[in-house]
Amino acid sequence: MAELEKAGVMPKLIAFLSSLLERVAESNDRTRRVTTQSQRVSVFHGLSRPTITIQSYLERIFKYANCSPSCFVVAYVYLDRFTHRQPSLPINSFNVHRLLITSVMVSAKFLDDLYYNNAYYAKVGGISTKEMNLLELDFLFGLGFDLNVTPNTFHAYFSYLQKEMTLLQPLSLVVVAPPRSVITFNDDEASHQKQQLAV
Repeated sequence: MAELEKAGVMPKLIAFLSSLLERVAESNDRTRRVTTQSQRVSVFHGLSRPTITIQSYLERIFKYANCSPSCFVVAYVYLDRFTHRQPSLPINSFNVHRLLITSVMVSAKFLDDLYYNNAYYAKVGGISTKEMNLLELDFLFGLGFDLNVTPNTFHAYFSYLQKEMTLLQPLSLVVVAPPRSVITFNDDEASHQKQQLAV
């Protein structure tokens, strides 16, 4: 998509996506502490919270993965699908980094003609190749191998991200904003329905 190629769009998109994922992760961390809601531990779950921020991690992936900008929008679609298909695995501060590197890698493999192998993505993500392979497999099964993103769905997600990016400037307001609902879209008709990304 040509709009993603414009100068300054990707840094804003990465900042917004990281802010969104940070808010969702913090919200789910709080929910987990307050309720007895069962959250399954999976291969995406780390033993401790990574020290790198979500924004720094996404910037690192963007810098070294050399995938098309569209991969980040599609990775967002995949994360949304994953959390809806796997409600017992909400995004939290223990799994968000592994989910990110996996979703970007899978989207690059699906979208781009040229992409790096799993060993390279493992280095970018700071994990072993064996773990990257396992994450990819678990992610694909978690998605039910539903990787196709229609042009209407892509446009709907990208339009939502664009709208939110323009509404949330300056970025300092994003950090302190409470968790927001995320618009998710039906692939068949791109109809809007408000739902929490990971609850």
